[in-house]
Amino acid sequence: MHTMAIPVRKCDAALGAEIVFDLSRAIDERTFAELEGIFHDNIVVFFRDQHLTNEQHIAFSRRLGELEIHIVKKYLLPEDPEILLVSNIKNDAGEHIGLADAGFTWHSDTSYRKNPSRCSLLYAKEVPHRDGKPLGDTVFANCIAAYEALPDAMKRRLAGTKAIHRYSMRRRVDNSPRPKLTAAQLAETPDIAHPIVRSHPYTGRKALYVTAGECIGIVLRDGAQMPEDEALDMIAELDAHCVRPEFCYRHSWRIGDLVMWDNASAMHLAICDYTLPERRLMHRTTVIGPEPI
Repeated sequence: MHTMAIPVRKCDAALGAEIVFDLSRAIDERTFAELEGIFHDNIVVFFRDQHLTNEQHIAFSRRLGELEIHIVKKYLLPEDPEILLVSNIKNDAGEHIGLADAGFTWHSDTSYRKNPSRCSLLYAKEVPHRDGKPLGDTVFANCIAAYEALPDAMKRRLAGTKAIHRYSMRRRVDNSPRPKLTAAQLAETPDIAHPIVRSHPYTGRKALYVTAGECIGIVLRDGAQMPEDEALDMIAELDAHCVRPEFCYRHSWRIGDLVMWDNASAMHLAICDYTLPERRLMHRTTVIGPEPI
């Protein structure tokens, strides 16, 4: 547990806390360990009023682990490819400069990878507003709390089962403005089965790891696949359970926010309630995690 030497303001929700800290300063190992402990305790943490260079954003992220280079190369910063642009802004050719549809379905980042994301760090550069109110909130769901709230019979039923995750089955892909993956890119993202109930790699706590927008099937304990209709119904049921209001925190963005979330313990949803000329620009780094168990 952390010592609370760093000021922490917990959200009135099932997860989430503000850490009052300047991430541009030098961070020694003891302080970093305290920040990491606060993160594990709260699943989603945010730092207000940050003034970070790309290098500082990357350097802090890298202390949490190896950084992923996103498969959609078009939206990476050329000089800093560890940073993915998330934006609805268009260039002079009318093309989006970043992922315009990132997070429009509930998901956990890069769950379609053998080694999915440990955590993601999203830094707000431009936040859309209308009538003085910020738009483009992000909602986070506590999948540890969701698992713990399941009936014991469901916990027993899920033990040892796996969900099959597929990048190209995201519900948003067919209507997505992002470039379609090439055959080579699709080959980099084959279907992958991860435990529906995964143990956190650092805390050991169990969480549900399944979303209707990512998962296409269920593998039973004996290795057989659950019938498709039954599997999709169970996936939808678990997805709906995870995102019940009592398990969620909704973050209202400000310019200078850096929000960090634990992809092993939470899933999230971007609220698309804005349109150009209301501009949104975010910089995201993604930390690779271990294979789920």
